[in-house]
Amino acid sequence: MASALAAKMGLNSLRRKQAKNFNVRITTMDADMEFSCEVKWKGKDLFDLVCRALGLRETWFFGFQYDVKDTVAWIKMDKKVLDHDVSKEEPITLNFLAKFYPENAEEELVQDITQHLFFLQVKNKILEEEIYCPPEASVLLASYAVQAKYGDYDPNVHKLGFLAQEELLPKRVINLYQMTAEMWEERITSCYAEHRGRTREDAEMEYLKIAQDLEMYGISYFPIRNKKGTDLLLGVDALGLHIYDPDNKLTPKCSFPWNEIRNISYSDREFAIKPLDKKTDVFKFNSSKLRVNKLILQLCMGNHDLFMRRRRVDSLEVQQMKAQAREERARKRVERQRLEREKHLREVAERARDDLERRLIQLQDEAHMANDALLRSEETADLLAEKAQIAEEEAKLLSQKASEAEAEMQRIKVTAIRSEEERRMMEQKMLEAEMMALKMADESERRAMEADQLKQDLQEARDSERRAKHKLLEITSKSTYSVTAWIQTDLSFSRENLSFDFKDTDMKRLSMEIEKEKVEYMEKSKHLQEQLNELKTEIESLKLKERETPLDILHNENTEKGTSKHSNFKKVSECANLYVALDKSVC
Repeated sequence: MASALAAKMGLNSLRRKQAKNFNVRITTMDADMEFSCEVKWKGKDLFDLVCRALGLRETWFFGFQYDVKDTVAWIKMDKKVLDHDVSKEEPITLNFLAKFYPENAEEELVQDITQHLFFLQVKNKILEEEIYCPPEASVLLASYAVQAKYGDYDPNVHKLGFLAQEELLPKRVINLYQMTAEMWEERITSCYAEHRGRTREDAEMEYLKIAQDLEMYGISYFPIRNKKGTDLLLGVDALGLHIYDPDNKLTPKCSFPWNEIRNISYSDREFAIKPLDKKTDVFKFNSSKLRVNKLILQLCMGNHDLFMRRRRVDSLEVQQMKAQAREERARKRVERQRLEREKHLREVAERARDDLERRLIQLQDEAHMANDALLRSEETADLLAEKAQIAEEEAKLLSQKASEAEAEMQRIKVTAIRSEEERRMMEQKMLEAEMMALKMADESERRAMEADQLKQDLQEARDSERRAKHKLLEITSKSTYSVTAWIQTDLSFSRENLSFDFKDTDMKRLSMEIEKEKVEYMEKSKHLQEQLNELKTEIESLKLKERETPLDILHNENTEKGTSKHSNFKKVSECANLYVALDKSVC
């Protein structure tokens, strides 16, 4: 009875402990993570836990976003997680995203993980067409995305079709031109091949440097109305507040930089922007949704704080982070240079080894050919020797027959006196014998000459055999020497100590290179613009004018006028005060 009661109390205690925790799934642009949180945790407690798990120190850019009804909202750091209007079904899903954007990614983003998360988020927004990107810039950005994922271009590995499954261009850009997937891949690969030597971090930073100049980069849009009831769009970003026509998100009607805004007040769903110049009228607008108003206020406060923070001296923590980042990048650069030198030496050694192997194969082939020639010479010499022996025996036989014919002629002469008839017969026989002897003598002389010729051929064959043997010995000695030299070279290379110290001279040289890179920045910007213009010229002839979207038309008009994101911002910020005073009926 007591044990049953104790078990029941233990079960109730376990249930109470379990009720104090809840599960959260955090979705980043890179992966999903799940955490067990206490009921009493505030947004900051969960945020710090996630940042520690990611190794993220530049926390001021990020936050937790969640969907609510027909809009989005952000978790407040000083409010309990479960007190927000989030779904209570576990695991609770929150999106870890960049809430605020930097003015200059290269100067402000210190950590590689921060840069990587921004790269993934901006890339996704461009592909989802939340940020308008012209076609030529889309191709160039795609090439940097490929460099970040695949590394240096290798024609033996990255063959046509290796990007078939990749989503690299907005669908709007693909539909705008009469180009096949292979043609797009060829354009992207052509730019990709020029990025050789860039690391993943370098490629991602180049991507962000190009993307941050796009008109819609880092801007959050909200529908608003002015005092006259005119529908407008409010844009909030790192530079200030912008007022747009609902049909034109690229070019603002007027802008209010953060440094020219004295105060932003909110009361009863009405916002009031008070310029720094007290003589300028207050610009007022309202939004019908309470949640949207709260979100606008959050973004205005956060962006304004970061704007002022950028213009103050960096905190000790940020200075330490930047110093560590510089040291780490310098170390990586030296390491990359060392690896490139080792790679170059390895390639040189491999080429030398391949040359020696080809030379060895060539010498072996020559040795086989010389050996075959020697065998053929030996066979020819044996055949000539045999023929010479046969000719000599034939000559001896003919000589013997000639001697017998001579003796027969002498006997005929001795018996020629027996009778005239016999003499005539003998004379006739003698003439025949003489003719036969002459013929035999000629044949014997011819056979003797043939035997001499065969002996001469035999001598030449033996000389050729001696030469072939001599050449074979030379080739054999050369191949032995080449193999020995190759082995010695390979051994000497394998024993070479390829160590490089990180010395002060390297740091001085790196400092000089960094200064040089600053000087070359303007030239690179000019080269980037030329590259974009070249890409635009190449694909312009394949463009389908009837498929252009309103944003495409607006972008083309801005390009023809020579206006850009920064020039627009400067121009409209100068005339903001005039716009507020003179054009209230529109704004």
